[in-house]
Amino acid sequence: MEEKIYEKKLMQVQAEVNKIVKGKQDIVEKILAAIISGGHVLMEDIPGVGKTTLATTFAKALSMNYNRVQFTPDVLPSDILGFSMYNSKTQEFEYRPGSVFCNLFLADEINRTSPKTQSALLEAMEENKATVEGATRTLPDPFVVIATENPSGSSGTQMLPESQLDRFMICVSMGYPSHEDAVAILKGEQERKTYNVQGIITADDLRNIRKVVENIFVDDKIYEYIVDIVEETRNNAVFEMGASPRGTIALLRMSRAMAVLEGRDFVTREDVQKVTKDVLGHRVRLSSRGRAEGMTNDSAIELLLHKVRLF
Repeated sequence: MEEKIYEKKLMQVQAEVNKIVKGKQDIVEKILAAIISGGHVLMEDIPGVGKTTLATTFAKALSMNYNRVQFTPDVLPSDILGFSMYNSKTQEFEYRPGSVFCNLFLADEINRTSPKTQSALLEAMEENKATVEGATRTLPDPFVVIATENPSGSSGTQMLPESQLDRFMICVSMGYPSHEDAVAILKGEQERKTYNVQGIITADDLRNIRKVVENIFVDDKIYEYIVDIVEETRNNAVFEMGASPRGTIALLRMSRAMAVLEGRDFVTREDVQKVTKDVLGHRVRLSSRGRAEGMTNDSAIELLLHKVRLF
């Protein structure tokens, strides 16, 4: 009974976000799946397609305390993690928490800042902790990072290291809106500015939903199927670098979350296939052969899915 209540609430969250972000139902569903499975989200696209709007709308619909940092070359790790400041009244150093101490941390244009600042998020994303001056502090629960980045090669950007890319459960791209959606965006511009997004679920709800996701049944054949897909990225000649074990776990968790959003208590092959590109696309690197054949990461993974069989 409780699962049905959460299923209804998750549908309401998607509906709430879709009121603001037009024509991106598939992206909204996948981001919600990443959040309820305990993952972090990377959105890569050109400026102006609504990445930041989508992230902040999610924060409001999920009733999350959120902080946003606009990453620029002069942003320091202390801005993210916090720092100690001397208090002349108490004659002691006092810790001032950084912007990462929230439920949802929006890292806007993360690839515009220095590698040192980018690396400040590694521990937070993996362990939900932040270490400053030798003291480790636990972040709020739940804790989610939604980061946006401009396409590689854009002015003032630099590539994220593989170690950080691997900590994002999925990487999605919103793309341009269709003609119909663009017209709807124009017609609803005033409404979008004034619309008050409703908080649908609480932090307690999200923690409970994550427990539901963890208990979704997975058949042994699905486990084998997921491992076969990831191993193919390591053995296929079109890839220079395959997905890590963390990628295998992310694919399983996302598949379970998709089953929950579809109202099922078991994972199907279609659940796995639906999220494979989003989970593995940023974790693999094409070989010179793959690039010579004109492939992209997505097209190479598509061929991989045709090659790997469930039975």
